[in-house]
Amino acid sequence: MDKSIGSVDLSRWIQPGDTVWWNQCTAEPLTLTEALVAQRQAIGRISVFIGPTYSSTLQPEHCDYLNILSYCGIGENRRLFAAGALEIAPSHCSQVHGLLECGTLPVDVVFLHLSPPGPNGKHSLGIANDYLIAAAKRARVVLAEVNQQMPWTYTSDELTGIRIDAFVPSDRSLIELQLGRVQDTEEKIAHNASAFIHDRSVLEMGVGAIPEAILQSLKDRRDLGIHTGMLGDAGADLVQCGAVTNAFKNIDRGQTTAGVLMGTQRLYQYAHQNRQLNLRPYSYTHAVSVIAQLDNFVAVNSAIEVDLTGQVNAEIVNGQYVGATGGQVDFTRGAQLAKNGRSIVALPSTTKNWQQSRIVARIASGNVTCLRTDADVIVTEWGAAQLKGQTLKERMRRMIAIAHPNHRESLARQAHEQ
Repeated sequence: MDKSIGSVDLSRWIQPGDTVWWNQCTAEPLTLTEALVAQRQAIGRISVFIGPTYSSTLQPEHCDYLNILSYCGIGENRRLFAAGALEIAPSHCSQVHGLLECGTLPVDVVFLHLSPPGPNGKHSLGIANDYLIAAAKRARVVLAEVNQQMPWTYTSDELTGIRIDAFVPSDRSLIELQLGRVQDTEEKIAHNASAFIHDRSVLEMGVGAIPEAILQSLKDRRDLGIHTGMLGDAGADLVQCGAVTNAFKNIDRGQTTAGVLMGTQRLYQYAHQNRQLNLRPYSYTHAVSVIAQLDNFVAVNSAIEVDLTGQVNAEIVNGQYVGATGGQVDFTRGAQLAKNGRSIVALPSTTKNWQQSRIVARIASGNVTCLRTDADVIVTEWGAAQLKGQTLKERMRRMIAIAHPNHRESLARQAHEQ
């Protein structure tokens, strides 16, 4: 029976009070989400749960009928939060599946974004295999946008047992995430961080210019591996230049493992029908028990600020929620358990105007994403502070040494007072 529908009347599927989920990041099913926004008044008040967002589909005025929820403030979510239109439910990425399965996070309707049928005659999840399948298993209704421009990836088996109520055809470009040119500060940070990444390391990288800059500095390495929550253009470039072979990974040997692809058409073309790309759900990519099996695992993440003892704030700046707990703690703790594992948190020493230090005596917001007991290596453009196993006094000395010179005296004074 053909379940395809040419025009989308969502009021047929969505009821007032429902909670709707859809793919995050660059995998948003725009035809479905735009229809939801346009038809929200006819549907009635509902809730939507989103991940990081890079489209302008949702606007603050849409809160007239939509309660918007997320676990993060990344991308366009920053604007929604600043306008009071977004509620944050903090969660590690590894926890989302469990919260869905136990019903703590409600789900009634799921929008999937699928590729056309591939070599095996089945649709695939395309560029995102995050937590949507876990949501779809509990949903009353599952609608799938089948996009002619979505690359086919080896994720079709994930759809086994999922009942899709209707297919909506589309033919539109995927969202692209363009990163700016690497600046001098980022190059220096990348140079300092790369000293901890050796041949045969298995890499995880967070979102942003600094993790991408670090990856770009690794083209002379050999036999690197990748196991990450998100993969961008720089990660694919390392595969294509031969620096990444995944030949020495303890698990998923020969394959680049990721949950979501976030980049440009160049990345999406790389992914299409690529047997060496292993897109897995967050319950796998972010599981500490899985990460711990990977020898020489190196987690590379960024931060808003780090205090003198190694506590990391990656979520809030000036009272605004702009980041996420996300996968940082998952990968940091997995790295601590892996044989020869390292966790790198890299950030500029100051804000862009050089007036405010991002190495701080105390995290003013009180928000701690990563505990000081999980701290390993903190990197700025001024050097690297290895904190694991060090006393509080020694940690403070090392952190002050990688702060901007203009702020070191003030930090030393505050450290003495503490």
